[in-house]
Amino acid sequence: MNEILQQISSASVNIKSIITCVVGIGVGILFHWWITKFFGANAKKYADNLKEEAKKEAEHIIREAKVAAKSEFLKLKDEFEKETKEKKQEIITLEKRIAAREEHLEKRADILDARAASIEKEEKEINNIKEKLIQKENELKQQITAQIKELEKIAELSKEAAKELLLEKVKGEVRNEMGHLIRSEVEEAKNKSDKEAQKILVYAMQRYAGECAYEHTTSTVHLPSDEMKGRIIGRDGRNIRVIESVTGVTLLVDDTPEAVVLSCFEPVRREKARLLLEKLISDGRIHPTRIEELYRKIDKEVEGEIIEAGEEAILEVGVTNIPEPVVKLLGRLKYRYSFTQNVLRHSIEAAHFMGVIASELKLDSLKAKKIGLLHDIGKALDSEMEGTHAMLGAELLKKYNEDPEVINAIASHHEEVEKNTIYAVLACIADAMSASRPGARSETAEFYLKRLEKLEEIASSFNGVESCYAVQAGREARVIVNPEKINDNEAMVLARDICKKIESEMNYPGQIKVTVIRETRSVEYAK
Repeated sequence: MNEILQQISSASVNIKSIITCVVGIGVGILFHWWITKFFGANAKKYADNLKEEAKKEAEHIIREAKVAAKSEFLKLKDEFEKETKEKKQEIITLEKRIAAREEHLEKRADILDARAASIEKEEKEINNIKEKLIQKENELKQQITAQIKELEKIAELSKEAAKELLLEKVKGEVRNEMGHLIRSEVEEAKNKSDKEAQKILVYAMQRYAGECAYEHTTSTVHLPSDEMKGRIIGRDGRNIRVIESVTGVTLLVDDTPEAVVLSCFEPVRREKARLLLEKLISDGRIHPTRIEELYRKIDKEVEGEIIEAGEEAILEVGVTNIPEPVVKLLGRLKYRYSFTQNVLRHSIEAAHFMGVIASELKLDSLKAKKIGLLHDIGKALDSEMEGTHAMLGAELLKKYNEDPEVINAIASHHEEVEKNTIYAVLACIADAMSASRPGARSETAEFYLKRLEKLEEIASSFNGVESCYAVQAGREARVIVNPEKINDNEAMVLARDICKKIESEMNYPGQIKVTVIRETRSVEYAK
């Protein structure tokens, strides 16, 4: 616009020039008149000629000025129209963007309205159920009152006796109704959730496939010959005393051929002692000074390996912001085993499982991975401190101002505290998935049999149970009940009661399925 104004100003200057020319012509005419008056006819003729030439010149200048002014006007007009067109195009583009934004907002508003309507509908259904339950409760109270009066009148029973009789009757009716309600609600919940839950869990297990068996730490050091036992013991037992003193591990030198047994509850110290013995045996120089010198080197090497193992685990999982002391404790889990499963590998597996499941559920996968990686961090401390590994791990992370959701998930992954977030539930799932997959952990036959016996004992302790069988390697309990004492609805309640008692009295990886079987058989013989 400024350029247009400047161009208009330039055109004004040209017009001024034209006016100046016109004034010059006027001056020429006056000069001609003066010449004619004072110099006569020749002068008049000369002046006429000058006048005619001046007139022609003026007309020529005016024509050129008009052409120049018209050209300048057309140029300014084109530029103005071009700029106006561009501004209009920009306005049209902005209007289209605003219209698209308004359409997007309207769609989101429709979605929110639909969600609100759905929530309102669910709330109404819940309120209706509550009202029905309250109504049913009131009806039961009225029935109890009426039956009390009728019993007192007809049976001549005391109020207390009638009350006990009615309570037994009402209790049976309530248990039947409760069993029916539980059955319908459980079936509906299973129909909605089982397929989706199975899909997510299978997908998580498919995404991560770890090794089924890991190297188990050994407390036995093999010797090249039995002669080496004497050299390890040393004169008057001084070598073995120094080894036990610097390592904190007990050496058992018995009749086992070509072997020395290491005894220690702390796996890191046992590992250092194993490496020390192996290097002493390979070096051949076994005396107190050499023992102390080698142990200092091995101590630094093992500590470095611990830190490296922790860093590698963090890098493999892909989490960040873990304090250095926690990284070192994480590396110590490399030497810790649960049954035959390495605890560090188990933690990495749980982290991967939690990350995949969290991604499928649209949760924070990095937070889930951190929980899975650190859920057993307390096992690096429980040999030195009192308390369960879950609570020790939670207390440790509190010192480093960790996220409360992470702390709660670690503290509750063995049901020791209440779960406050979905991440706590995922921690239990991932821990069980890693521990219970085939080949992850092995048990002794004795422990396995005791668990089966305990499972059958718990199920058989309930009234109405005729027999119980533990099947599927202790993953399922099949309970056979007396059909005359237990009806179908009571069987549902019985299954839940058995599950609760198993959860409170037994420790087991994964889950245990309880199946209550009630059947009536009619047998006749055709003769």
